[in-house]
Amino acid sequence: MMDPVFLVGQVFNGLSVASIYVLAALGLALSFGLMRVINMAHGEIVMAGGYVAFLVMRLLPGPLGVPAAMLAAFLAAGVIGALLESTLIRPLTDRPLDTLLATWGVSLIVQQAARDLFGATGVSVTAPAWMGGAIALGPLSMPITRLFILGSAILVLGGLTLFLSKTRVGLLVRAVNQDRPTASAMGVSVRGVDLLVFALGSAVAGVAGVVLALLGPVTPSVGQSYVVPAFLVVIMGGLGSIRGTTIAAVIIGLFSALAQIFVDVSFAQVLMLVFVIIFLQFRPQGVVAIRSRALDA
Repeated sequence: MMDPVFLVGQVFNGLSVASIYVLAALGLALSFGLMRVINMAHGEIVMAGGYVAFLVMRLLPGPLGVPAAMLAAFLAAGVIGALLESTLIRPLTDRPLDTLLATWGVSLIVQQAARDLFGATGVSVTAPAWMGGAIALGPLSMPITRLFILGSAILVLGGLTLFLSKTRVGLLVRAVNQDRPTASAMGVSVRGVDLLVFALGSAVAGVAGVVLALLGPVTPSVGQSYVVPAFLVVIMGGLGSIRGTTIAAVIIGLFSALAQIFVDVSFAQVLMLVFVIIFLQFRPQGVVAIRSRALDA
């Protein structure tokens, strides 16, 4: 019989992995849902957030280092996303395949630049002392770092949801997502909305890089390790749906963690891919189907 404490621990691990997937996938969900752009350099934006965390926490060690790193990575990744959208993606918006190839080229350039600047072996971020312990609930021990990452994902997701649902800017984003030509005809700056959404999605990816830096070394290829699961989360969740992306991240995170009870990590990844393929065979529209003329065009 399976130990219930071990089972609960695996569920907690699955939720913590899901929180990383959510942060990594939200930007992809926003950019594809609104612009139908597949950004192959998204993982490198995540990686850039990790390196920003390394630099900030070297300059500002102590308990304030992590919040400062998250803010700095949010802003820096947002600027990177805005530059990428305005200089490369905007001229290729009507040519999705060219956009995919161009952003893939950017990802290779950024990876090589990171190797030249920081080395191929990566750098380590030292978490503050208050994140080094664990909270015990009976026989179950939950690391504070994992709880912090889970709480950060919830705060980012809640803030993004409120921004898109309660603000005028969010109303414009939803209008463009539903019908770009009509929104443009009514005076909405579609290009400005595209820029904002892409920058916002990149900024969230920067925060994902910070939480990854708290778990392990930041390497030039660290973003690539999570961009594939992030794409799976976006596709399974329903293209452009934040709610669907969140649900899909939880499903995939829990499936991966629970599968590791019976098989090793590598085979659990294979089972996760098989699970997503089978799921899409029965529900190709994803967890949440989005009704949008932008996606139907």
